Amino acid sequence: MTLSPTHPLLDGRTADSPLITAYRGRTPSRRPVWFMRQAGRSLPEYRTLREGTTMLDACLDPAMAAEITLQPVRRHDVDAAIFFSDIVIPLRLAGVGVDIVPGVGPVLEKPVRTAADVAALPELADAALAPIREAVARTVAELGGTPLIGFAGAPFTVAAYMVEGRPSRDHLGPRTMMHADPEVWSALMDWAADASGAFLRAQIEAGASAGQLFDSWAGSLGLADYVGHVAPASARALDHVRDLGAPLVHFGTGTSELLVAMRDVGVDVVGVDYRLPLDEANRRLGGGVPLQGNIDPALLSAPWDVLEAHVREVLAAGAAAPGHVVNLGHGVPPDTDPAVLTRLVSLVHSIEP
Repeated sequence: MTLSPTHPLLDGRTADSPLITAYRGRTPSRRPVWFMRQAGRSLPEYRTLREGTTMLDACLDPAMAAEITLQPVRRHDVDAAIFFSDIVIPLRLAGVGVDIVPGVGPVLEKPVRTAADVAALPELADAALAPIREAVARTVAELGGTPLIGFAGAPFTVAAYMVEGRPSRDHLGPRTMMHADPEVWSALMDWAADASGAFLRAQIEAGASAGQLFDSWAGSLGLADYVGHVAPASARALDHVRDLGAPLVHFGTGTSELLVAMRDVGVDVVGVDYRLPLDEANRRLGGGVPLQGNIDPALLSAPWDVLEAHVREVLAAGAAAPGHVVNLGHGVPPDTDPAVLTRLVSLVHSIEP
């Protein structure tokens, strides 16, 4: 299957945008920059809109999700919108009992820990993705030539929440399961991969010009465990969208030792967190893939001259790669001054690509 002729990648809106150009390893008209977690969190207009609404309800209200996605594009002049959602939305849409508890994070009504638990998981029906498709269509209609990036959680991160039942610091539950009960682990990862893949496909078909797979917790794994027990499911998730032709990005935190394996699941761009300089990431990856990153979010609250010097260092290190999209090495902290982000975007755009 191919995208509709009216899709932004095919009708002239986004194919030559700075973001997509850099993702494809070509020289853009200006340095593209966007921020993970730019939609929401630090923006006062976001907090006003979200008053009295739960996180998951906001994600599933197409008008609200579209507005939140658009807010940082209007304010900061970033070169991409990132779809406002959460990695557990596919679980909620499939009928799995899950909620996001303020101050805690995703919490499941019943953790998934046995073969019977996995067998009882409901399939994510395509019809359930209707609010996602509508939210994306509303967003893309307002974005013009600015691309929308689709969003999905990587299977390991999704499965880690499902096994633990809530956020965890060391992810002992899933790490134990992959060795103690590998068949159950494999079945759970397949379910998570198919749910995330369907979620991402709905976004790209509805108008997203790229897709990013977030593996927030893969950094808890050694390389052998990642390659043997996680990478095949990440590849399976991406298999759902490869035929659509949109650039695909893979990002994880604490994954400096996994970058080559993360690339090898089959992506066009590798996101790098703040722990590893981009020139070293490029060396490890053999100089063959565009990079995204990796301004340290902690420096957003530093004096401007310190932040500016750091940004210039990141841009210089990123010049070694065949393409570079400027981003943070993780998400925007909630207490970030939005004016700093706007100024940072202006700085990046002022430097010749």
